[in-house]
Amino acid sequence: MTLSKEKAGALCFLVVAIAYGYMTGDIPSLPSDKFAPMTASTLPTFLAWITGVLSFLLLILPQRGETDDFLSVFKGLNWIRTFTLLALMVAYGASFNWLGFNLATILFLTASVYVLGERRWKVILLTSIPVTLAFWFILTKLLEITLREGELYFTVINLLGLN
Repeated sequence: MTLSKEKAGALCFLVVAIAYGYMTGDIPSLPSDKFAPMTASTLPTFLAWITGVLSFLLLILPQRGETDDFLSVFKGLNWIRTFTLLALMVAYGASFNWLGFNLATILFLTASVYVLGERRWKVILLTSIPVTLAFWFILTKLLEITLREGELYFTVINLLGLN
């Protein structure tokens, strides 16, 4: 099998899907979920399977421009941008409890879009803010998932005496 950039990416996603699928077995379920059609592990298991199947198909199906050299696949990639996005993801996860969903997500999307090359602030803000608010609406109002406001929100409320 020859290895192209697409196949190297598919191989990485396959490994991630297998590891993620393995970890979905550790998601605890409530005793009342025994006969429920959807549980806490249903969506993660589905995502792991879909990702695994699609990445496996990308691995086995032939593609144009394949090469036999494994290292040539990784040449010419923008590694600084990749690791910056990974650092932003870690910072997003670390700041989530303190900033809350809305502020942390807006900052994460704004920084990510900027790192990916968009420099027009109007476009950046008009994508990150509506997307965040749409996800907030879907999660809190439609799916009734409680999203914590974050420690910063409670600190400001206490400082202003609005509690």
